[in-house]
Amino acid sequence: MNGRVVVVGVGNPLRGDDGVGPATVEALRGRVPDDTVLTVSDGEPARMLDLWRGADTVFVVEALRTRPARPGELHTLTAADAANRTAAGASTHALGLGECLALAEALGQLPQRLVVHAMEVAEVELGAPLSEAVRSALPELIDRVAASVRQAHEPNREQ
Repeated sequence: MNGRVVVVGVGNPLRGDDGVGPATVEALRGRVPDDTVLTVSDGEPARMLDLWRGADTVFVVEALRTRPARPGELHTLTAADAANRTAAGASTHALGLGECLALAEALGQLPQRLVVHAMEVAEVELGAPLSEAVRSALPELIDRVAASVRQAHEPNREQ
């Protein structure tokens, strides 16, 4: 164990609510320990595996599309829960988090601990801004991720 903590904000800030992951990562700068790796990704599985290679703890911040849509609803998921929930195409990306996690597991590249902080979204059209519901829920999402990161850095945290 090296104690390396990585936060990956998945999404495209040019596609409305799909930018919630990158917006969260940007807001975390200066709010989490300096040795936390803060990065963004378009969600492509091979790049995701590269981003978290060698990390003990990974937090993925992702937009979820659900039916019925409840924009702004927050979820904290384990890797298994996220794989099950996103396997049915709930991701806003062609290959979603479910496929990424399946690939990581098959290759033995799942980190020791992976947590997904997800927000339900609605507006993902090119050029759209974050919706009002997502903007309103964003501070709580940022607080949740920041608290998770700080807890991961605690020397005697429970596994």
